[in-house]
Formats: sequence, C-alpha cells, structure tokens
Amino acid sequence: MTHEAQTRVAIAGASGRMGRMLLEAAFGDENIALAATFDRPASPAMGRDAGEFVGLASGILIGDDAAQAIAAADCLIDFTRPEGTLAHLAHAVRLGKAVVIGTTGFDGAGKAAIAEAARHIPIVFAPNMAVGVNAVFRLLDLAARILDSGYDVEIIEAHHRFKVDAPSGTALRMGEVVACALGRELSDCAVYGREGLTGERDGRSIGFSAIRGGDIVGDHTVLFAGIGERIEITHKSGSRMPYALGALRAARFLAGRGAGLFDMQDVLGLR
Repeated sequence: MTHEAQTRVAIAGASGRMGRMLLEAAFGDENIALAATFDRPASPAMGRDAGEFVGLASGILIGDDAAQAIAAADCLIDFTRPEGTLAHLAHAVRLGKAVVIGTTGFDGAGKAAIAEAARHIPIVFAPNMAVGVNAVFRLLDLAARILDSGYDVEIIEAHHRFKVDAPSGTALRMGEVVACALGRELSDCAVYGREGLTGERDGRSIGFSAIRGGDIVGDHTVLFAGIGERIEITHKSGSRMPYALGALRAARFLAGRGAGLFDMQDVLGLR
C-alpha cells in the first residue's frame, strides 16, 4: 500500500553504471513511479526497455529526447556529466520541473548556472547522496571544532579507473566542511597532491590525495594527525545503491516545493 503520493521521476544516463542503479532503486520504491528514461543517442541501450537491466518488463523505453522525458516527470534525476546536466537543467527550467543533481566536476560557471536555475525551480544539488556520507559531514564538523589546534588534516579518496574528476566532489565537500569549522576558506588552504622538495607542511593546509584504480566505488578518509595520535573518519561504499536511495529520497523531498537550492543536509533535516 502506498503511503504517499508517488513522485514521477525521469532518469538521465539510464544505461550507465549509476543510471542502472537508479533504475533498480526506483523499481523497488513504492513511492516512486518511473515516468521516463533517456540517454545519449549513441548508447547501445537506445530503444530498449529500461527494466531489462533489472530483469523486468516496465514498458518504459530508453529514448534520446531529454526534453520529452523531463516533461513526462515531476523530477529529473541526473548523475551524468557537467555539460549534459546543464543542458538537461535548461529543459527543466523551461518546463518547471524539479531536479536532483548528483553529477560532480562542475566548475565555478557550472555551479553558478545551477544556482541561477534554482531561482526558478527546486533543486537538490549534493556531491554525495548517500545518507551515511552526509552523517560523516556532520561528524567532520564536530571533529574539526574539537581538533582545531595541533592537528594536520589530510583527505584521501579512492575511486574506480573510469572517474574523470579529482579530487572527488565528496572529498572537496569534506574539505569545505572542515575548513568552515576551522574558520578557513578551502581555496586558501587546499593542497592537491605533493611531489618533489615541498618543504615542511603548512599546519593550516588541508591536503588531498586521489587514488584511481579498478572498480572501487568510493572510499573517503579524513585524517586528523596530531602528536602521538591520529583520528580517522572513513566512509566506504560497497555499491552505488546508497547514492541511488539517497537520490530518490531527495526527489520525494522536492515534491510540492517551490524554487530553491537544497542539499542532502536539507533532505535529511540536519540543518
């Protein structure tokens, strides 16, 4: 029995790794109705039933018309690439549809475009949709305030060989949370990798290291290294399902909301 009105979603990049996970999650959520799916015209999945990926016959075919797919839904869920997401976002603004953005790797102009779009439609934009990761963000804020003196901060992340941006959006958000708690601007203190004769470590810096290899879904560790002790806060993803479940939760959160820019802290009621 359905406990709330179903939210109709359109899924971008339906045949990709994240797209397939979103499909599986959507088919398993009684409060979500899959309205449409779409992908790049060159996708080998074009014209196939979206349910094939999870052994179902859904009657929803994967198409290549983003505008048509978005028009059929209440909310677009997009985990594609920045350029694709921004193009899809323009359709959503024109059509007055809500959007959940899990895409990472946006530059300043891309983030500004999302903020502008949020003046017209409701958007959840978060570097990581997993509930556990968002719990870690809160833990990092607390840890940084306690360990605000005498501890060096390093952020280490690992992802699969196909990831195209580094550091990950999640790692950057972790850095932002820690920097804010310490009263710093991440842009002023971030160090991205080290090589050669670097000199002594600046105690105010926040270091980032990115590992790429195999099929690692996503591991993130924030290390607070002091004299005689170190504290590590780690999140490891065993699959992409937590991201998908969080995205569906975000889509339900947007139902009936007015324009605005939200993140998972809003979705989870952690503000």
